[in-house]
Amino acid sequence: MIKQIAPVITIDGPTASGKGTIASRVARHLGWDVLDSGALYRLTALDVLRTGGQADDVEGVAEIARNLDVNFREGRILLRGEDVTEAIREEAVGNLASRIASYPPVREALLQRQRDFLRPPGLVADGRDMGTVIFPDAPLKIFLVATAEARAERRYKQLKEKGFPVKMTDLLEDMRARDERDSNRASAPLVAAPDAITIDSSHLSIDQTVEMVLDLWSKSSI
Repeated sequence: MIKQIAPVITIDGPTASGKGTIASRVARHLGWDVLDSGALYRLTALDVLRTGGQADDVEGVAEIARNLDVNFREGRILLRGEDVTEAIREEAVGNLASRIASYPPVREALLQRQRDFLRPPGLVADGRDMGTVIFPDAPLKIFLVATAEARAERRYKQLKEKGFPVKMTDLLEDMRARDERDSNRASAPLVAAPDAITIDSSHLSIDQTVEMVLDLWSKSSI
């Protein structure tokens, strides 16, 4: 059992399901902190790429994860003092992050760092194993899903708005490959916790999804 020093809501789900946006909105409404756990894996992947590390060197990647010089400041993400908020969202970084997230030593290296984000007044944590591994005693666990097509379309719009050259067919193919990899990895696979509540956001707006989560929290904390 993990010692709960503050309330926590976990939001897990596949890539581009909208969990990061929903977590941020819910946290802002409640006045809580937010943990984008995927950012830690993306930061590790970015550091591997930038330092010339070998993606197949499991222990080497784990060492990079253990020694990440990262700060989350006012909505921005700094790696060794450099703002990499946008850089970690590139598809190459995301694909490598999904790959190295299957390495048990990397997950172990980032385990306590994630739990250290929990402090008063509360935390909304999004990722793939927040409710199953990192915060298994969370009073509210959400498993946010959407069809691969809906998620690929969302990611396409996000990347186009940021000026990245992308193709919908490539995104959909990558999306399905990452779903397969995340769901079938040996360490902390992407699955809903037994007590998680599944929300399908394929046809919901951001506001509607946020409202559902807040309503569920209100009912669970009565």
